[in-house]
Amino acid sequence: MRRVGIFGWGVVAPRSRNIEAFERNLASSESWLSPFNGFGPDNFLVGTPDFNLAEYKPWIDARFPANRFSQLERKMGQPTQFAIGAFIQSLAQNPGIEQELQALGPRAHVYVGTGLGDLPTIQAISLDLYRAQRRWNRFWAAPERNAVLRQWLETREAVAGLPPEPATVDEGIRDEAEDAWWAYWTGRSTELREYLTELRDIEAIGVPDGADVESAKLAVIKEKRTRNARLQKKWSSPEPPWNAVSSNVLWNIHNTPASQISMLGRITGMTFAPVAACSSFGYGLKLAMNAIQLGEAKAVVMGMTDAAPNPLVVGGFYNARVISADAAISKPLTALRGTHIAGGSVVWVMGDYDYFVSKGFKPLGMEPVSVGVTADADHIITPSKEGPTLAIREALAAAGCTPADVGSWDLHATATPGDYLEVQNLRDVMPESVLITARKGTFGHGMSAGGGWELTAQYLGYERGGVFPTPLKRTELNQQISRVHERFVFDEAVATPAGCAGKLSMGVGGINACVISRPWKK
Repeated sequence: MRRVGIFGWGVVAPRSRNIEAFERNLASSESWLSPFNGFGPDNFLVGTPDFNLAEYKPWIDARFPANRFSQLERKMGQPTQFAIGAFIQSLAQNPGIEQELQALGPRAHVYVGTGLGDLPTIQAISLDLYRAQRRWNRFWAAPERNAVLRQWLETREAVAGLPPEPATVDEGIRDEAEDAWWAYWTGRSTELREYLTELRDIEAIGVPDGADVESAKLAVIKEKRTRNARLQKKWSSPEPPWNAVSSNVLWNIHNTPASQISMLGRITGMTFAPVAACSSFGYGLKLAMNAIQLGEAKAVVMGMTDAAPNPLVVGGFYNARVISADAAISKPLTALRGTHIAGGSVVWVMGDYDYFVSKGFKPLGMEPVSVGVTADADHIITPSKEGPTLAIREALAAAGCTPADVGSWDLHATATPGDYLEVQNLRDVMPESVLITARKGTFGHGMSAGGGWELTAQYLGYERGGVFPTPLKRTELNQQISRVHERFVFDEAVATPAGCAGKLSMGVGGINACVISRPWKK
């Protein structure tokens, strides 16, 4: 079986604009969370990533035309930009690895996913569309531009399906009533039909038969723009709502971070986005290891990326009753008030150990040995006992380890009541000697990147010979949890115990990933 190593890594996280800052911050037991205030004033704390794309401009400018950076800045959303930053960082630990990834051709893959996608871009474009649609419908539903409505106003006869007039409903639902009223009459406007007929004739203009396609295409585009402007002036209408939808909605789908990394790195092998909720990093790691061990790839650029906390995500998780909203840090294994949403990215360059070492590259952190993946097949939020436990046993078996061989373990631990069940399940498998960490009180819960931050923290610690502290104080440990297990990493660093290290992630939908790793032999 081919061994796999990590030969590059990069991080964008709260308070951590790069992997070096991430490691420095891990040495402190302080939390990296900050106020959200995304609804105006609120009581949420979140993990807001420290990031500036301009820091990567020199790297991009050295490899691409001058307009490439501005394109990335204008068209790419946060998940893609964060992933780009983490990828560029990942090339720095082993000089020459960028060229090696290119030379490998189809034997270098890119697996970079995102938990929830680029919701900030989708939200902004959706709001633009909503406002444009309201302007549009209000315009064509105005009596002076709607003969059908003018006729109805003269008689006000009962019409099946006619919404109530906005002025007759409670103020609290006035917006919805206006939307329904304007949409109803816009759909019946004969003036709008006339406008659309003229617009259809403009859009029907095509490249003349026999003309040079490229030059004629530009002329057609120019002619359409001229006639469209003339049409708008004729009717004095607002821009049609379809003109308000930015094409950025297409450039920021789930596979965009992976695609941009393939383009910036000139990596020509298999490229796609694995998505498995909060277990995404573990699933990506599993797929990368499989590809390398099966000989399908010599290297895989693997990672996850999440947008900065957004009102859609914070509000959604709050109403799922899994996040804290009292303006105080909620630490795992304590009062179990809920987790904190966070954004950022983590990217690893993984490779065939023997191949890359023979090329002079140095492995980082620890050796990923196995990943056990399972599904609860039970509940969308609440973890089962059987699913995560089976993932742990699968990972141990694939690694050739027994529970007694495991020295430390990192929990998924979201500061919810599930923490108790997770510790209980773990102790059903692991001995009382295992040293346990829980880090979401440090940097929060990145939907897909969180598991990658936790693994990177584990690997960095073992590489340095110690387990980084957590924000948890000994006196804060939940009493019921302390009865199940007592050996946790609190607010002081601990020497790395002998043996393997484990890491469990449990995702929305009951998707589990357990990673077993071991220190590199020195």
